[in-house]
Amino acid sequence: MNFLAHILLSGTKEGVIMGNYVGDFIKGRLTDEKTETWDPDFVTGLKLHRFIDFFTDKHEIVREATHRAALSQGKLAGIVMDIYFDYFLAKHFDQFSHEPLFTYTRNIYALVKANEQHIPADMTRMVQAMIREDWLTSYATFEGVDLTFHRMSRRATYLVPLRNAILELREHEDFYRDKFFSFFPELQKASEEFILTH
Repeated sequence: MNFLAHILLSGTKEGVIMGNYVGDFIKGRLTDEKTETWDPDFVTGLKLHRFIDFFTDKHEIVREATHRAALSQGKLAGIVMDIYFDYFLAKHFDQFSHEPLFTYTRNIYALVKANEQHIPADMTRMVQAMIREDWLTSYATFEGVDLTFHRMSRRATYLVPLRNAILELREHEDFYRDKFFSFFPELQKASEEFILTH
């Protein structure tokens, strides 16, 4: 799952949203000693982020989709699937949220700005670019997804093949959409249960 999915799966508590949002940038074990002075909701969000990634990577439906993507994307298929699924979530956002995508993302950007104390230093520039260039809304179009892949391809040499990742989505959109709609409701339910029990 990519940023939009992680955020939406966080529910409505600001701390949980922020923890899930920055989850990739907080490394190491989340021991009681390490997190004893942290906001409990923020810690729940961090743990939720890791749960979502684990649940997604191990799920048979996602594995089937990733195997298909790997035929053209190789070892980058997992990264590609994260973006593909955010594309379908953004494109069909009204089926998963009572708010329109544009309204929802505006509220999230405002929430992130109001909780800057939770953003790790090495994530700050990316967050600023995300808000400035409206990444979350852009996931809803082929053009936005293609731009996302091109943006990612510039981060490291091994990511250069992502420049062509949109082609697989264009050619097999129906296949990946079916996998998304089969999988995402299960992930929503599992995430809701995780939040309730942590």
